[in-house]
Amino acid sequence: MNRPCPKWLENAVFYEIYPQSFCDSNGDGIGDLQGIIEKLDYIKDLGCNAIWMNPCFLSPFQDAGYDVADFYRIAPRYGTNDDAKKLFAEAAKRGIKVCLDLVAGHTSIEHEWFKQSCKPEHNKYSNWYVWTNSIWDAGDWTGRFVGGYAQRDGQYLNNFFYCQPALNYGFANPDPNKPWQLPMDHPDCLAVRQELKNIIKFWLDMGATGFRVDMAKSLIKNDPDSAVVAKLWNEVREWLDADYPEAVLISEWGDPVIAIPAGFHIDFLFQLHVGYNSLFRYERDQFCNPTPENHSFFRKEGKGDITLFLDQYMNYYRKTKDKGYVSLISGNHDIGRCSQGCDSEDLKLIFAFLLTMPGVPFIYYGDEIGMRYLSGLPSKEGGFHRTGARTPMQWSAEANAGFSTADPSKLYLPVDPSPDAPNVADQQGKPDSLLETVRALIKLRKDNPALCADGEFSPVYWEPNGYPFVFLRTLNGERMLVAFNPSGKPAEVEFQITGSGFKNELMMGKGAHIAESSGKIKLKMDGVSYGVFKL
Repeated sequence: MNRPCPKWLENAVFYEIYPQSFCDSNGDGIGDLQGIIEKLDYIKDLGCNAIWMNPCFLSPFQDAGYDVADFYRIAPRYGTNDDAKKLFAEAAKRGIKVCLDLVAGHTSIEHEWFKQSCKPEHNKYSNWYVWTNSIWDAGDWTGRFVGGYAQRDGQYLNNFFYCQPALNYGFANPDPNKPWQLPMDHPDCLAVRQELKNIIKFWLDMGATGFRVDMAKSLIKNDPDSAVVAKLWNEVREWLDADYPEAVLISEWGDPVIAIPAGFHIDFLFQLHVGYNSLFRYERDQFCNPTPENHSFFRKEGKGDITLFLDQYMNYYRKTKDKGYVSLISGNHDIGRCSQGCDSEDLKLIFAFLLTMPGVPFIYYGDEIGMRYLSGLPSKEGGFHRTGARTPMQWSAEANAGFSTADPSKLYLPVDPSPDAPNVADQQGKPDSLLETVRALIKLRKDNPALCADGEFSPVYWEPNGYPFVFLRTLNGERMLVAFNPSGKPAEVEFQITGSGFKNELMMGKGAHIAESSGKIKLKMDGVSYGVFKL
């Protein structure tokens, strides 16, 4: 089924904000919504026209807000619902869409629904969560159950940490020998589904533009091929298409071939994909542990293999093209920073790649200035190894990197203590800085529709374990040739492109040169170079 995506996604560039670490406006050491409002001009000037904000709802923060205690209320440490409404309005004035993080599959144990569900006597919420019929029934090996938490005679299923009980959307294939496995058309499961739509409607009516859905495929249990949960999300999408056609659904699914036909406009490639990791994260696993046997493509040593990415990506691209978008990210709140093992020149190539590929790119706050992963930090709010990628945004060289006026001991997390810690103020206005390069790349993307989300993507030159990597982006007669040589060694290749009258105009890049001869294009590239050419 081909359904149109909101038009604004064609040239969207998202900026992911971890709200507690972005900007503290009131000096309590924790970022807040007013702080985000104060930095909207920065986001606009960067060129990003959409924000994905990590969870901002009421929570005990045992998992940094992914344990929601009230879906209809902003956490007081971030502000109020009125502040959220103001954020949406101020962002809209600047042409910026704001998407919230929707934790659809579970709540906190502190949520009133779950507190009621824990009671021994049957009530409206008893079946809103997945409980076994006896405290001695430990469920089954496919789930994670917790027993002894409440006086209710049963164990509850959790989705991630023990404090995140799974909401009950039903089972695709209920086991008749386990009557606690309710079918998805059970009235209580349908009530949970309706509540999901109520939450979405509440925030869209307030001014939000969409949602990134956490653990999107987790809602229906015992659904091995995800066919039933896909049906659920398609119903949500049909409703949105009818009543909120500009709203966007973004999935944390990791399989665009399933997620996009399931109703999502966007699905990510991220740390669970070998292909994505092989670009610039291969030297570390998803837990930030070294993997010295692996070599990223975007490294000066020149030992990477672009086919690890390209083979996987092309499978997703071909099967989802014209249906939705496969998104590449600079990073997110769950993985180490993209700057690990890179210098500024490496990062410029990485961003040039991310911002010239099809789909909708996402920039994790601070990556645009090369913020570093701070290893060795004690876990904060369930962050564990992820904590080092969640430190405060570095705005200046002033106290607390300009993030907060609080005493350093009160900061949500410590700032990078290095004397050369990158910050916005130091890079602002300096043409050769990473920040200004990213800004220029976003402008280049928006100024040339072939480089935006819908432009055709055709690999032109690539070799296993070889350099460079060259691809063509085309749209409505516009042709852009993009070439990368992250290796420290020069490269020279020759290839043919159909057509004639090439302009061979360098739009942006460094150390890349092309010439046309006898119908072929000759490309010469210095070490650690890239070029974006208009043909």
